[in-house]
Amino acid sequence: MQHTSGGRPVGDRFQALGPNRLDEIATKYGLDPRLRESVRLFSLVLPFRVNEYVLSELIDWSEPHSDPIFHLFFPQPGMLSPADEQLLTTARDGGNPGELARAIASIRAGLNPHPEHQQDLNVPQDASGPVPGTQHKYDQTLLYFPAAGQTCHAYCTYCFRWAQFVGEPELRFAAADPTRTVEYLRRHPEITDVLVTGGDPMVMTAERLRQHLEPFLAVESLQTVRIGTKSVASWPHRYVTDHDADATLRLFEQIAEAGKTPALMAHLSHPVELEPAIARTALARIRDTGAVVYCQAPIIGRVNDDAAAWARLWRAEQRAGAVPYYMFVARDTGPRDYFKVPLARSAAIFRDAYSTLPGLARTVRGPVMSTTNGKIVVDGVTEEAGAGRFFELRYLQARDPRLVGRPFRAVYSADAAWIDDLELVPGTPADIRAAASAGED
Repeated sequence: MQHTSGGRPVGDRFQALGPNRLDEIATKYGLDPRLRESVRLFSLVLPFRVNEYVLSELIDWSEPHSDPIFHLFFPQPGMLSPADEQLLTTARDGGNPGELARAIASIRAGLNPHPEHQQDLNVPQDASGPVPGTQHKYDQTLLYFPAAGQTCHAYCTYCFRWAQFVGEPELRFAAADPTRTVEYLRRHPEITDVLVTGGDPMVMTAERLRQHLEPFLAVESLQTVRIGTKSVASWPHRYVTDHDADATLRLFEQIAEAGKTPALMAHLSHPVELEPAIARTALARIRDTGAVVYCQAPIIGRVNDDAAAWARLWRAEQRAGAVPYYMFVARDTGPRDYFKVPLARSAAIFRDAYSTLPGLARTVRGPVMSTTNGKIVVDGVTEEAGAGRFFELRYLQARDPRLVGRPFRAVYSADAAWIDDLELVPGTPADIRAAASAGED
């Protein structure tokens, strides 16, 4: 098929705006000086990047303090503990660059940069050692991190992969090319899906993306090429008016023509991200290539901890021909205390939103914790006379496939926000108990 991007609107060329452009952003959009200085301070630790589309199309600047997209992209007060904020402020004001660098490194180390043992349990090995830029946690799926795709069009403040962006090589997953990954795939035909992730692979040019993806198409056992991306929300021009938008869509067609399924795993956090027409156009153009689009996001305090917002989001995704897929629980990393939502409240929000959906949108699953040993869904809360209240849980996916689908219970807690906070009931099978407790301190 032929694609045509059409005319290019003025001002739609991508340009990353970081801390060095903060004064310009504040002047243009009327950001309060105190809030601007807070963003400047916290961005010393937490990655900060936006672009003009996010600023002009997604944020309501009349009330940034309460705007969900502002919280989504701007580091701000409360995202670091009072002790860390004081340490950072003192080091910055002291004027000693070495002292400031040490303070930043110390704070980042305390933010759990690689939750759920990603670096020690998920990295596959070949005869030469660790396979660079990959993770293999579940039998069927391999994660692949192309080195050139380890940034994003804008950085989410809740991102559980923030360590990819902070300039410390020892914290990053990155593959210069897919050669060893392809060799690993050939030796492991049980792997049917490659998830290309980051960062965001869609920051790469179409040609660079093709260099990473095309070698996978020759692996006979591979069935699906997934691409994890926030670009539909934060830079939909990637598929519509960018100079190589058509070449990118042609690459998706090439994947389909090779007998593989191209799947875009779109990270959509709030319904406002699908309100601009260009975002819906981007989804339509992606789907026209034969690609399927699955939508997922974590439930995040101050951003989308609201049943009406989730219901609007899932309905908008379904109307756009995409598949509502996952509501995740925020992982224990970065400014988690600022964003976390208790499991009980997450389950109630999911239930209330889900109950309003038409049948075709009830493909979504959640709330789901992506834990050390697998994805655990909170199916709800039950109460038994004389026994109390319980969370009903099960593994949707697991490092050990024998755990998948088996229900288990935990004692109800109004404050618990992760599996580590829960007490499993007496009589829980030993293998489930061991898997659920893995990674606890």
